[in-house]
Amino acid sequence: MKRHVLGQGLEVSAFGIGCNAMADENYGPTDEAESLRTLHAALDMGVGFWDTSETYGRNHGNEILLGKVIAERRDEVIIATKFGLQVDHIASEDRVAAGSAGEVTAPSGDALRISVNSRPEVIGPSCDASLRRLNVDYIDLYYQHRLDPDVPIEETWGALHELVLAGKVRYLGMCEPGLQTLRRAHAVHPVAAVQSEYSLFSRDPEGEVLDALRELGIGLVCFAPLCRGFLSGQFRSPDDFGPGDIRSFLPRFQGENFYKNLELVGRITALAAGIGLTATQLALAWLLHQGNDIVPIPGIERRDRLHENAVAADVTLSNEIATELNDMFADGAAGGRLVPGDESTHYVDTAVKTAH
Repeated sequence: MKRHVLGQGLEVSAFGIGCNAMADENYGPTDEAESLRTLHAALDMGVGFWDTSETYGRNHGNEILLGKVIAERRDEVIIATKFGLQVDHIASEDRVAAGSAGEVTAPSGDALRISVNSRPEVIGPSCDASLRRLNVDYIDLYYQHRLDPDVPIEETWGALHELVLAGKVRYLGMCEPGLQTLRRAHAVHPVAAVQSEYSLFSRDPEGEVLDALRELGIGLVCFAPLCRGFLSGQFRSPDDFGPGDIRSFLPRFQGENFYKNLELVGRITALAAGIGLTATQLALAWLLHQGNDIVPIPGIERRDRLHENAVAADVTLSNEIATELNDMFADGAAGGRLVPGDESTHYVDTAVKTAH
């Protein structure tokens, strides 16, 4: 497996694994036995860059799942996890203020109450809890999952810097920060990676964000590089999403948007077939073509998907094909990429620390 370098020397596999769906039914039923087999197979192939969070899976289930494999093969894994975001499930009958700030509605009728907290006093305990669940002595890459606009980044990053000095964390990262805050954090302690949604369907990081990352020497880790599996072509109707599937309440997978985006899937599928690839392989190859400082982390739950995606790491994409894809997806996907109500937690800046 080819290797890419994030930030100041964090070497990872050219693509990683977004592990959320392995222990969270946001994407449909889970299969722990198959997830464990997939993780072992990934390590056998050299795909050892795994992305999780303390919020993935109820009761931190995703970190616990990964810990079962990491305990046996720690030296083969670069583990990334996150702090600072809390997602509470509130049953529909227990909701007090439906539609209140930070609250979105799941297909089940339950509420998902999303809140952020990056106060320095919560960071150490969050890190220690993740270390225990993951069965590790240190975390390779520790992300601030969402910026907390009420807490100056200097305070958050100061606490994270202490974790690095203590040997509990090797590198630090941020998820979709405002660029002013990114620069302020980087001045306190180097940021190794920024994680953002980036794919043919979601082109937000291009331009100002990527320019800033490259100026500062920060890598880009791309979540949802296959548009949450939509580019696989397995979904032909909004009805194909099962009960509770998060995709069914994202705007780009609803109504007319769904069918506009399905047409784009048909176009990339045809282009990929012409050069002997699947649509997912071509989409990942396009991302890898953007530079060695970019690492996609597609969500993978099964070994067949793992092997299909691995082909992309060895594809050398011609400039002609890359240009054709750029033109085909110049406007990205129809419809928003975020859960309605969650927009305020992305690409935001924090309060500025004032002198006392």
